[in-house]
Formats: sequence, C-alpha cells, structure tokens
Amino acid sequence: MAKRRKNDREKEKENAWQERVIQIRRVSKVVKGGKKLSFRAIVVVGNESGQVGVGVGKAGDVIGAVRKGVADGKKQLIEIGLTKANSITHVARGTSGGAKVILRPAAPGTGVIAGGAVRTVLELAGVKNILAKQLGSNNPLNNARAAVDALETIRSFSEVAKDRGVPLEHLYT
Repeated sequence: MAKRRKNDREKEKENAWQERVIQIRRVSKVVKGGKKLSFRAIVVVGNESGQVGVGVGKAGDVIGAVRKGVADGKKQLIEIGLTKANSITHVARGTSGGAKVILRPAAPGTGVIAGGAVRTVLELAGVKNILAKQLGSNNPLNNARAAVDALETIRSFSEVAKDRGVPLEHLYT
C-alpha cells in the first residue's frame, strides 16, 4: 500500500469546499474611450460542516470573476456551531444594507425552508433543519451577507453558561 503524501491530504481538504454561484452580472464602467464591460460574480463557499463565506469577484471574464469570488469567500469564512439536529440553537436576526433575515431553529425532518441566496448560504453551512425569512430588500448579495451576519450572532449553550457564570446543567432546569 502506497504511503499518502502531505499534498494528497491538502487536495482532499480543498475538495471538501463547495462553491455555488448566486449571481453573475455584467457591469460597465464609463471611461474616456467608451464603456468598459466586466463581470461581477457573487459566490458562496462552504464545507457543509459549519463553515461558510460569501465572496464577490470582478473580472473581464466570467471564469475569472468566479475564481476571484471563491478566493474572497474563503477570506470571509465564519464558523458556526450546529446542534445534534443540524439546526441552530436559537432565533437569530441579521442585516446587511436594506436586507433583513430571520433564522429560526426547526425540528428534525423539517429541512431548509428558505429562499434565494439565504437558502444557498444555509445549505453550504451544513444546516439541515431551519426556517428562514427574508425581509426588506431582495438583493441577493445583501441577503447572503445578512444570513452570514445572523449566523455569526449564534451562541452555543456552553458559551451562554460561561457568560452567565453558571454550570451548563443549570441552563436546562
């Protein structure tokens, strides 16, 4: 049996990341000679086990924009704690620009009940049972960032117990 090399393990880690393009827009900049066209890609990067990030990339071609979006998404990664039911511990609210997102934990078997960019963010974060609602803007970039903002505010039971200065068992009584 061949020995596994270090770079083989690094490749496996790279493959664990999934990326989904939410939106590709053709944008233009007015310069002296006319209009300069480029592409903007909004990409969500996640490993389906508690890490997720939203990135934006701009380039002259779509593939370059997506590549830059993935790199930006990996820089913006956040880590979330999931319950045994692959849900969140409590209700969370997040905002970004005019977009507001409310996330509510759900019972096992519920699935991901969310729309648009928020659904993509939650699926790539590894959340399996959750209820989400987008309020305000329907801009995919702001909704994705609002979902990440909401996920960042989630605290685990052990964090809450530590902040209150009580043992973990007293939270359940």
